[in-house]
Amino acid sequence: MRKIVYEIIFILLLAACRDSQTAIPVATLTKTPMVMDELTVTPTQIPTSIYTPTPQLPPRPVSYSQDQFPQGYNPLTGQPMIDKSWLDIPAVLVSISHFPPVARPQAGFSFAPFVYEYFITEGATRHVAVFYGEFPEPEVPVQGNCPVRKEPFTQMGNVLGNRVWFDQNHSGVQDTGEEGVGGICVNLLDVENNVLQQTTTDSNGYYGFQVEPGQYRIEFKRPSWMEFTRKDIGDDGQDSDVDSGTGQSDALPVPSTLLYVDAGMIPSPGRVPPPDLSADLPPAEVGPVRSGRLVYRYIGASYQNSCLIFASADEDVLPYLPACATVAHTDIGGGAMLSIERMKRIAEQNSRNQTDFNYASNYYSDEPPVGGTPALELQEYWAYLNQSKWVYDSASESWWRYVDKSNPTMAGVLYPEADRLNGRQLIFENVIVLFAPHIVQTPTIVDIDLKPGDVGNAYLFRDGQAYKIRWSTVAGEYEQKTGLRRPLHFINLDGSPIALKPGHTWVIILSTQSYVQDLSSGKWQARFVAPEGAK
Repeated sequence: MRKIVYEIIFILLLAACRDSQTAIPVATLTKTPMVMDELTVTPTQIPTSIYTPTPQLPPRPVSYSQDQFPQGYNPLTGQPMIDKSWLDIPAVLVSISHFPPVARPQAGFSFAPFVYEYFITEGATRHVAVFYGEFPEPEVPVQGNCPVRKEPFTQMGNVLGNRVWFDQNHSGVQDTGEEGVGGICVNLLDVENNVLQQTTTDSNGYYGFQVEPGQYRIEFKRPSWMEFTRKDIGDDGQDSDVDSGTGQSDALPVPSTLLYVDAGMIPSPGRVPPPDLSADLPPAEVGPVRSGRLVYRYIGASYQNSCLIFASADEDVLPYLPACATVAHTDIGGGAMLSIERMKRIAEQNSRNQTDFNYASNYYSDEPPVGGTPALELQEYWAYLNQSKWVYDSASESWWRYVDKSNPTMAGVLYPEADRLNGRQLIFENVIVLFAPHIVQTPTIVDIDLKPGDVGNAYLFRDGQAYKIRWSTVAGEYEQKTGLRRPLHFINLDGSPIALKPGHTWVIILSTQSYVQDLSSGKWQARFVAPEGAK
């Protein structure tokens, strides 16, 4: 159905366009904190005598696998890079705490292509975040003057929507690194401009409406300090679709779900920025950072030439860890924070003699695999005082993370989790649950077996669907030829690559005694069972 929609819209738009010219080149983007007073203002209106929108091309699904990534694409996300030279810097892996609860919310997760979550005994969990292709940075997000949507959008039928983004370089195209604008009021109109529904964008800029088949317009209400960027610069999935004067889209024939009606925004000349943009940036730090665990020897080694950063380790664990840097070990604040400046310096030093690596081990596709089972919520139950969940948001086509406060009087009460670096809701496109042997060394030291040459069971959650899959560390042609390892990869039950959604991936590592169950009505639960002998 999605393909039919794109073809209908493409034909209608081609018929309406005359004397089109080549799209305006996209300027090179340098990502900086989005503080409005530091931005150069350019006019948004372009005289019609010199500017005609190009014919709109419908978004085309893309697929990238192993050694077929286009130049400048991140093999850990399947997405284009801000600066392709960053791909020459090996990954940095950081051990980030979840306990004590004061560690939450953590700083940096939203910048990590992969995050691994695992058991550390006593019902507690920890994470190792993999940073590659992009360094974290603090941000005060640009926001509108309406309430930010704080509840996930659940699809009940056809959906019309997408995103409002901050067009930092005024190109009219959504470039990598240009973030969403939360708190923008959005109206669903009929073709006579009657308001049918109203909503607002979430902290990442996404919105959505439930609609019946028909014709509609989308209207975005701009704050006084912002304007709309240029319309119809190129691919309909990456440009702005609204008139810069009215903030309205063209009339849209919607026979089924349509998720590419976007609006780009830039500062208004003579603007008065909203009060919250004058706030200080959050500290430029990642963490809190805690001690290393035995599983890091497998995860760290799979990211060839990477640098593992942690806060010390047990004397029985330390000799096995492939460390290149450590931070102070402290319980204060949940652990020591790692400055982003130091993180970059460590990464650059590590890259000087580490040029032979390749992290392209997984297959990415916009098109979801066939054969999935509906999944709108995934609960994680590690222990009574350690519960979390993922809720699928149909507007952003991603999973929102929720966590508890590990409070005995509020056990099981979950809250939306934001990244401490930017205050945005934490979202991941893929959530994977895998089962691996947990070997108890002592009551407080558990090894997790992810050694080379193994295969195990897993589940993939993407696009509101659950899939039974497998994880693998079996060497492929590249590993056999070079002797170098690649990261954990994921396959279908028949051994073919499973399609991950382009974006970020969260991996939950459970023991083989644990289980995942379908609770019905799209709700699932991953329940951890501690291995015998663990504290």
